[in-house]
Amino acid sequence: MSDIVFFVKDLEGRYLVVNHTLVRRCGMRDKDALIGKRAEQVFPASLAASYAAQDALVLGGKKEIHDQLELHLYPNRTPGWCLTQKIPLRDVRHQIVGMTGISRDLAMPDQRHPVYAKIAAAVKHLHQNYTQTVAMADLVKLTGLSVAQLERNFHKIFSLTPRQMMVKIRLDAASSMLAESTLSITDVAVACGYQDHSAFSRIFKATVGMTPSDYRDVVRRD
Repeated sequence: MSDIVFFVKDLEGRYLVVNHTLVRRCGMRDKDALIGKRAEQVFPASLAASYAAQDALVLGGKKEIHDQLELHLYPNRTPGWCLTQKIPLRDVRHQIVGMTGISRDLAMPDQRHPVYAKIAAAVKHLHQNYTQTVAMADLVKLTGLSVAQLERNFHKIFSLTPRQMMVKIRLDAASSMLAESTLSITDVAVACGYQDHSAFSRIFKATVGMTPSDYRDVVRRD
């Protein structure tokens, strides 16, 4: 399953079980190179800190992660989108003893779906207007679908909600600007529809695992 990352970690955040996809994406040759290691021994410091904090919430029983849209950086610094799940593992006494995680790459849209053309038109509208706020009412009017139909079919075709799609489109643009332009972080935020620099940085870090400036440093590193 080359499009799925799977792992199990113990209470200390050490890898106990990993699949070959995770091994390859960490730039390693075999599973033994990952087993027993923590995030800080595998990933860049900025990413490792974010992953460790996320794991701590799951291992502490404070949060489960379901269908969280994330942008991952692969060893060659190519970005890739996925949906992540992280849940605690419990023993017979219901005590947390570890956690498991699955990240699934976003699949190609199902163009055979009967309302694909309408949903594709909505996505096109989001692409053309990501620098401003797009209301759900605008997409409803454009597609002729109800809010419930719009959200349900969006998820069936793209595996994303309309809001997740907007975040993806904006951060796709932002990551390209950060990698290829000399614009300031504030200018990138504004160009991608975020009038509040702090809001942009917060959403970027929550989705990518590092701040916009850290991302720029990583993708531009020789």
